[in-house]
Amino acid sequence: MNIVITGAGGFLGSHLCDSLLSQGHSIIAIDNFLTGQRKNITRIQERWSAERFTFIEADVCSPIDFLDGQQIDQVYYLASPASPIDYIKLPLETLYVGSFGCRNYLELAERHNARFLLTSTSEVYGDPTIHPQPESYWGNVNPIGPRSVYDESKRYAESLTMAFHNHCQVEVRIARIFNTFGPRMRHDDGRVIPTFIKQALYKEPLTIFGDGSQTRSFCFVSDLVRGLITLMNNPLSIGPFNLGNPHELSMIQLASEINRLLNNSGNIVHQPLPENDPTRRRPDLTKTKSILGWQPEVSFADGIAKTISYFQDELG
Repeated sequence: MNIVITGAGGFLGSHLCDSLLSQGHSIIAIDNFLTGQRKNITRIQERWSAERFTFIEADVCSPIDFLDGQQIDQVYYLASPASPIDYIKLPLETLYVGSFGCRNYLELAERHNARFLLTSTSEVYGDPTIHPQPESYWGNVNPIGPRSVYDESKRYAESLTMAFHNHCQVEVRIARIFNTFGPRMRHDDGRVIPTFIKQALYKEPLTIFGDGSQTRSFCFVSDLVRGLITLMNNPLSIGPFNLGNPHELSMIQLASEINRLLNNSGNIVHQPLPENDPTRRRPDLTKTKSILGWQPEVSFADGIAKTISYFQDELG
């Protein structure tokens, strides 16, 4: 198949490119490197032939007539700043990617009769009052808070995706991604695992916001990519589907484990909890397991070992 992937220079996008290329597909990769990394694209170009992998540097919010005349079977829409540091610094870009950009690639899928997959997020649940979070939960989101540019961008993109399905007969799939980690994360993107690993490698105190009792559930990237591909190729169900790992850790537990693994005696420092930061986060995978037959397989211990090894190489 010929597959378009937006956000291909990002952490998830680059792994998705590799996985689909290894399955024999041809990829047209799109990124403008607003938050993605050129080295991720370079790695793919060095491994795969130009006949199978085409990279186009472009903003998803700009016209996409450069794809006219090409056969396109599937569109994975991964474009978006995804870490709080990025989307708080880039509020308008984040909102535009979820609106104008998403519309552009839904229209592309419509013109080519291609299947479209939206990568939404567990952030649509906000600071949840239900735990764990099932897809039927509508969420507890502050629409004008500092995190709203990302939360509402994804909520709007889900609504737009469903409108194209219901009114334009576009085949769509919606994934709600929970915290994911692994090699190729940016060490400076502000997300907790790369931040903790970097601080521990430099023998610094690990920075925890709030008292550290807030939780996240961490899924290794290979599991998440497998889930996206499984969802895209599911013949009937649209979603949304939660994709993540129910292995839940508090920030204190996570910090202590990374300090232990890296023999860091720097201990922990606390800073104020950011506004609207979710206190609990864990996916209810009942629907995903029963309909998609997908569940995570990589243990946290194995995943964090691979991630630490990657950052040891990257940061020297």
